[in-house]
Amino acid sequence: MTFKFRHLLLLPLACLALASPREYTADKPEDEVQTASEAEDGNRFAQDIMLQALGLIGVTYRWGGNTPESGLDCSGFIKYVFQQAMNIALPHNAFAISRLGNDVEKEELKPGDLVFFNTLGRKFSHVGIYLGDDRFIHSPSSGSKVQVVRLTDAYWAKRYNGARRVTQESVAERTPQLQKLMSEGREVTPSKKKSKKPVKKAKKKSSKKKRR
Repeated sequence: MTFKFRHLLLLPLACLALASPREYTADKPEDEVQTASEAEDGNRFAQDIMLQALGLIGVTYRWGGNTPESGLDCSGFIKYVFQQAMNIALPHNAFAISRLGNDVEKEELKPGDLVFFNTLGRKFSHVGIYLGDDRFIHSPSSGSKVQVVRLTDAYWAKRYNGARRVTQESVAERTPQLQKLMSEGREVTPSKKKSKKPVKKAKKKSSKKKRR
């Protein structure tokens, strides 16, 4: 119930961040109407992500955590938000998440985009969700809670690695590649086992001849 009440309180903030006047589409070319429709879908998805993320403000950081009740680490926070808001199953690992979606230039950031940082001496070791106006929400580190900070803060500006825009389509594009790698892995294992069996039989036959 607590999270639901938070969502209701934070709804005006998310709406203001994404608000834009609806364009009149009558008598416009079909491709322009389609583009406007896609933009509206993008805004709706971004609003869902923001509401879900903002509703988790105050949740305690916990390494390996993936639910609000148990606590959330940085990638667990992202995974939970995208699963609840968009039904997208992301990896529980910041670097793995950075391999999904499409690159976004800093000047082109939109609410709902993922922003990455080097906080452990390696790239893409931390991730948060961009909210607009140079702000992002994340689960920082042990002893802290989910909070909103600014990209322009000296600490985060120095460690910024880039951003990705994750959609259902962009995640789906990776699925065939992953399935191919998995199937190839299954094929290699049995072939090695088959090659060993004839060798063992040949050794047994040769030992019998020597005894005779």
